[in-house]
Amino acid sequence: MGDAMLASRDDGGATRLCGLRQQGSAKILLPRNHRDGALEAVLLNTAGGMTGGDRFNWVVEAGAGTWLRVTSQSAERIYRSAGGVAQVRTSLRIGAGATLEWLPQETILFDGARLERTLEIDIQHGATLLAVESIVLGRRAHGELARSGSLIDRWRVSRNGLPLLVETLRLEGLQRALESPATGNGAASLATVLLVAPDAEQRIDEIRAMLPNGSGLEAGASVLRGMALVRILATDGDRLRPSLAALLARLGGGPLPRVWQV
Repeated sequence: MGDAMLASRDDGGATRLCGLRQQGSAKILLPRNHRDGALEAVLLNTAGGMTGGDRFNWVVEAGAGTWLRVTSQSAERIYRSAGGVAQVRTSLRIGAGATLEWLPQETILFDGARLERTLEIDIQHGATLLAVESIVLGRRAHGELARSGSLIDRWRVSRNGLPLLVETLRLEGLQRALESPATGNGAASLATVLLVAPDAEQRIDEIRAMLPNGSGLEAGASVLRGMALVRILATDGDRLRPSLAALLARLGGGPLPRVWQV
């Protein structure tokens, strides 16, 4: 169980921390960032994973004109549920002219895991958002398959109070739900990348040229109402992770936080 909140404010052109709250197993680390002007934060679940009945709430507020980059210390692990559903609720608020990079590492669902996750994002005028969420169903390198369990993954994105993206992914049976050519064509990992920026629509050809391709990978990108949306399917997490990291680095204009390199 855990709740945490992080907020930033503009201090003469520099982004400063103005609010921090953490409770239970939800912790926030603030490593020094020597490469650019972003305030970096690393989310940490000290419990080492989640199972049925666990609940986490994350709140991130990027104040007007600030630059905030948030990631996670490692992949989140959702273990077999003996009853109940693990719940994660994340709220991102991006002030006018602010930039927020939401870059958590992947979530790994083990066989029998049950997860309900909600990502709510509120974007104000002139703000920029780069956000990713990725799911890995079992660790193929360890011979693990996640063929039972469930996932409900909700995205609720609004700009200036108006809905921009509203969608829900529901997988009953996890891996089994992706076996059909009409769903995942056998994929065991998937990612969604969202870019909301004043020039997002103009960059669509550039973004499509960045998409990963090769054996075991499928990707596509579309634009709508000032945002670019990327979907990636991969046969396993080992294929997804490096391709996703390369795409995020190019969209963000620089290397990912160091925790991604461990």
